[in-house]
Amino acid sequence: MKSSENLLQKLRKGENLSFKEQIQLTILLSIPAILAQISSVFMEYIDASMVGHLGANESASIGLVSSTIWLLGGLCSAVATGFAVQVAHYVGAGRDDEARQVARQAIFVVAIISLLVTCTGIIISPHLPHWLGGNPEIWHDATCYFAIFTLTIPVLQYYFLSSSMLRCSGNIQLPSMLGVLMCVLDVFFNFLFIFPSRAVTCRFMGIDTEFMIWGAGLGVSGAALGTALSRLVVVVLLFRGAFLRSPHLSLLKDKGSFLPTAGCLSKAFRIGFPVGLERCVMCSAQIMTTTIVAPFGAIALSAHSFGITTEGLCYMPGYGIAEAATTLVGQSIGAGRRFLTKRFAQLTIAVGISIMALMGIVMYYCAPLMMQFMTNEQDIITLGTEILRIEAFAEPMFAASIVSYGIFVGAGNTMIPSCMNLGSIWFIRISLALLLAPSLGLKGVWIAMCIELCIRGFIFLLRLRFGHWIKNI
Repeated sequence: MKSSENLLQKLRKGENLSFKEQIQLTILLSIPAILAQISSVFMEYIDASMVGHLGANESASIGLVSSTIWLLGGLCSAVATGFAVQVAHYVGAGRDDEARQVARQAIFVVAIISLLVTCTGIIISPHLPHWLGGNPEIWHDATCYFAIFTLTIPVLQYYFLSSSMLRCSGNIQLPSMLGVLMCVLDVFFNFLFIFPSRAVTCRFMGIDTEFMIWGAGLGVSGAALGTALSRLVVVVLLFRGAFLRSPHLSLLKDKGSFLPTAGCLSKAFRIGFPVGLERCVMCSAQIMTTTIVAPFGAIALSAHSFGITTEGLCYMPGYGIAEAATTLVGQSIGAGRRFLTKRFAQLTIAVGISIMALMGIVMYYCAPLMMQFMTNEQDIITLGTEILRIEAFAEPMFAASIVSYGIFVGAGNTMIPSCMNLGSIWFIRISLALLLAPSLGLKGVWIAMCIELCIRGFIFLLRLRFGHWIKNI
């Protein structure tokens, strides 16, 4: 079996790729990307599970600010996307020197932006829980969790930049392996920081041995610190891999300026701004959803938060395939391979829908077990199971929208798809949630989500089939 790099080299050089090789390349890039996405959401799953065993209020404090955290994370990801797509096009065209120029400028620009986002987050952190309508008893934990997160925004920003640069240059394996490492480190650090020092008894050959395990006992704040430290370790390794060791992006190969040029910034803005705007508005819609759910109380808010985290284990494979689609489509366009651009779009859509349909079935039948892993509160488990089973029916069409968006990003065509996301989530999901929530409670909110995701997937497939999303090549 040929490696993904060998197959990408054939793509860049204009050599023929058989249908078997096209499928092989799609799978080779998709599998590690899926593993990376699953490991990232599994890290959130672990955080939520560990905190969930502290109590409903602790769980609700994280759930209250989670949408805002996704908002800031989405901004960081959008900035990285604006530069990474340019790298995919240049690498696909065999213009590695220009790809390195983009990488240098990206390192400088994201440093400035991440500092601005951090300052903004610190300023709003004391007020955010009140603005979101949370109960006063969870304000302190929510504020601490959000403040620690915002202090580490620069680390998060370089995590997105390094990993997206590697993926778009064709190296999906390294970010994926380091994503798994980050998950393992997160478990270790959380175990130390969340819980207090405690005695543990182990039985070996009929003999009980008791020993002490040190713990900081920081609770919710410990979860934020554990995630931050695990991410910091991985960012150092990712940065080294992307900008010092990569055959396409290593900054040691030549010298150049880190100051941004008008042309590079213009392209990054044209690609990244619609993505950032879309994620801002979508996350603001998620924040709006949180404000709809918050008055239902800690049980509903915890079930909502756990449900979103648990569902991530099912839809993150779609985001992994979307990342593979961005790389394949971006490099195909850079190499001037129009036929391959369309073929890889079709293949990644088919793989994404198939896998997420299967994951939807798993989520429907395993929902009680998945929620039991998150918390011991029976009321939360029961409500969480009901909403997960509602959402299971939306997974195939959710995959269609996720992977299609990744395809459009790889093509550098982000404005119209972003507007489609915005219109769908605000005019369909939020409207339906406001209509159904008073009578059906949290289940009404999730029914609205299910309907909206199905409609969104359908309109994305229509654009992929009939829209003019490939630039002239």
